[in-house]
Amino acid sequence: MTLSSGALRLKAEDQDDLAVLSAALQDSLFRVKDAVFEAKARRFTLIVDRFKWEVAEEPGPYQRIKAGLSFEGVRHVRSQNVRRDTPEAKAWLLAVEFTPDPEPPSGIMRLVLAGGGAIQLEVECVDVALVDTGAPWTTPRKPNHSEQGGAP
Repeated sequence: MTLSSGALRLKAEDQDDLAVLSAALQDSLFRVKDAVFEAKARRFTLIVDRFKWEVAEEPGPYQRIKAGLSFEGVRHVRSQNVRRDTPEAKAWLLAVEFTPDPEPPSGIMRLVLAGGGAIQLEVECVDVALVDTGAPWTTPRKPNHSEQGGAP
């Protein structure tokens, strides 16, 4: 993990790395149109508004920052409960999980979304990068995961 000027640059190549990357991405917000699968390049990219948990001190204000997320070696993409017919629809990213195939390093990468949604990537291996871009901005709200399972 690299921190420079408060910006994260993370690379995940195994499940331990992915756990760190997933924690940094928890409660990121994105528009459906900002999730792109480039089949020829075998790449899935996502632009998110990442909540900066690493500087989230009470009582706030808190910060968000634009971040680019890239998954390499992607063979196939599926989604569940994602409004692809509405490109401006927003989704909350809760976690990134990986389940290896019986013969690793390939497996299924799962982007878990609030409200029961998910994006599933069939990947050759864990090869994920996260890069913060631009300057952070303040937000008065800290994500809150209620027991009712609502959006953060």
